[in-house]
Amino acid sequence: MNTPANAAVVGAGPNGLAAAVTLARAGVPVTVFEAAETVGGGTRTQEIVQPGVLHDMCSAIHPMALGTEFFRQFEIARRVDFAVPEASYANPLDGAHGIRAAIAYRDLDRTREELGGDGTAYARLYRPVLNHLEGVIDFALGGSLLRWPQSIPAAITMAMRTAEQGTPLWGARFREEAAPSLVSGVAAHSIGRMPNLATAGVGIVLGALGHAGGWPVPIGGSRMITDALVADLVAHGGRVELGREIRHLDELEGFDVKMFDTSTRGLLSIAGSALPAAYRRALARFRFGDAATKVDFVLDGPIPWSDPRVHAAPTVHLGGTRGEAAHAEREVARGRHPEQPFVLLAQPTEFDPDRNPAGTHAVWSYTHVPHGSNIDMVSAVTTQIERFAPGFRDRIIAVHQTSAADLAQYNNNYVGGDFSAGAITLRQLLARPVISPEPWRTPLPGVYLCSSATPPGPGVHGLSGWYAARTALRREYGLPAPELGVAGP
Repeated sequence: MNTPANAAVVGAGPNGLAAAVTLARAGVPVTVFEAAETVGGGTRTQEIVQPGVLHDMCSAIHPMALGTEFFRQFEIARRVDFAVPEASYANPLDGAHGIRAAIAYRDLDRTREELGGDGTAYARLYRPVLNHLEGVIDFALGGSLLRWPQSIPAAITMAMRTAEQGTPLWGARFREEAAPSLVSGVAAHSIGRMPNLATAGVGIVLGALGHAGGWPVPIGGSRMITDALVADLVAHGGRVELGREIRHLDELEGFDVKMFDTSTRGLLSIAGSALPAAYRRALARFRFGDAATKVDFVLDGPIPWSDPRVHAAPTVHLGGTRGEAAHAEREVARGRHPEQPFVLLAQPTEFDPDRNPAGTHAVWSYTHVPHGSNIDMVSAVTTQIERFAPGFRDRIIAVHQTSAADLAQYNNNYVGGDFSAGAITLRQLLARPVISPEPWRTPLPGVYLCSSATPPGPGVHGLSGWYAARTALRREYGLPAPELGVAGP
């Protein structure tokens, strides 16, 4: 049998590595080129705040690691140890209606019971989604939105929930503050005005995953996920070259297939005039969104939450009520830095205590800011945490900010600090970056885009790379998609 033509993958983030693993498993000789000195992209784990204490650089908690198709086929749960808490996420409140925090448990009925008056309404929002979960995941994350959904009832269920929570109707089913704050907290992960359809769709999917498989914490840090991908790639003949930045397409002349885990701007810079003019214009039109500023802490003990139940959740949404969170996101969209920002916080030490020295608590957080911001957000973030955890400030040993501008320098894909590699809007979910049944394939023969700038968009799921590689295997090699499991070839 003839050996298939060589393939190059530019970028060693989760999507680039997913593409490389898929190609290598099919027998394609693969070389991955990574500009940094370590693999991982958004899944690096490093000493950020002080020596000896590990923080995840970008992603810390992984709702999609156990619930999406690439990682399920890859059997990531057999390769990486995960803690999967009973509580997926929490949203502290100031005590309205006697509830000091809303908790989303994997058990929907337990969630309903603790939410008070809106518990039944909340359960009715999510139960149909959970009943059709496989079809909902396929509809939302199954590739191009132009394809026919696997399950029409699931697609209708998802569309109805998104239409409700993405429009001014979003409060119609609720009467109190706790339940809607949970829904808005997960929707805010996508960084955008609320309500709108794009953020609502993200929230429905992430919330459903929280009530199904949970939001897992990788033991040892997010780097364990990409370490598992690299180990599998190398075991199947692939190579990784670190510290190798690709600046021009000519540098990949010896490769017949080229996969780019880059932003649209990165692909434009590398491929340039080799791309057809119409496609270049489409890439140039692709809009980048608002950004994140990351604030990492080292504490001398656990966060002193007003409601101790919050310790049970790996992810905490610090936006207050739905109205407060929506106001903060509108301020960001207007180019302002909110006085009370929405803060997304992870407390991995509660679930992975051996990652860092005993008595040391690593706290990971980010807040939403305007595109390209370099404003110091440490005080605003600290104050927002202190609001729901009095005494937090007194436990801080050290703190480090990575501004949106710093994130853009850290990773070229994060243009202006937009870690989604492109704004999450309804238009850019349909055209990501172009409207096509195969949006990973560029008009240039053998060239594919496999980053979060393609469907299904951002998140540590590997799906963009997997879909791009499967398309390339079919079109360039005439090969079927390979088995990916631990017992596979």
